[in-house]
Amino acid sequence: MQNIITSGDPLAALARGWQLGDGHFSTLHAQAGRLRHWRYHQARLRDGCRRLHMAEPNWVWLREQADAVLDGSDQVLRISLLRSTGARGYGIDGCGEPTLVLNTSPFPIHYYDWRERGLAIGLCHGRLGSSPLLAGLKTLNRLEQVLLKAELEQRGLAEGVVLDGAGVVREAVTANLFWRKGARVYTPDLSNGGVCGTVRAWSQDYLGARLSMVSDGLPGLLAADEIWLTNALMGVVPVTLVEEQWESSSFSMARELQRAYEQTD
Repeated sequence: MQNIITSGDPLAALARGWQLGDGHFSTLHAQAGRLRHWRYHQARLRDGCRRLHMAEPNWVWLREQADAVLDGSDQVLRISLLRSTGARGYGIDGCGEPTLVLNTSPFPIHYYDWRERGLAIGLCHGRLGSSPLLAGLKTLNRLEQVLLKAELEQRGLAEGVVLDGAGVVREAVTANLFWRKGARVYTPDLSNGGVCGTVRAWSQDYLGARLSMVSDGLPGLLAADEIWLTNALMGVVPVTLVEEQWESSSFSMARELQRAYEQTD
């Protein structure tokens, strides 16, 4: 693990991050020293800065810093932007450009197997809260995901479908969720919470009018012909089983998306 904090005083630079969770991040796949789908990650970080009222960094400089920490292997790069110190408490007056924190780690190679074979997933008992102010953002506060991941580990599951308090399908614990019924593709509307991932954004561009964002309960998902998961590291992963309530070996749309996603930067 390599950590780089762009500040003369690391503790001061991280203060708002660890005290308030005041920041956001994006996690990228660096394949053979090349950052995958950079424009989608930059767009996500820019949107996070805008919505959290943070100053944008110098993007050319940020990309140079990101490229400099890569070693040419298959890696994970996390880019975090933390609000700089300013006024005491919640106020943001006087906070300048955000602090950049870069973390690298080896790529989880089991994702390659998931892409090829598919994955059996569960249904999480824990529910996500509604949070319209932060909907779609990947903020530093991931405590809901920490608790949901703990549930998965206790139950021996790799992933699970997560509903919100109203019983609406929202996402998976670490991924976005898609399903196909006939020729139509669906993904949850995330206007009240959840994370808008970069592969989700790419899928919107690729699928165009074939994709609808919906607020469906579990019966809508379980009526699907095909289900798959997406995030920047796992890519597109077909789902084979959902908690003994749904099963399929039809991966036609997932395979199409896998091929198209791997051919784009």
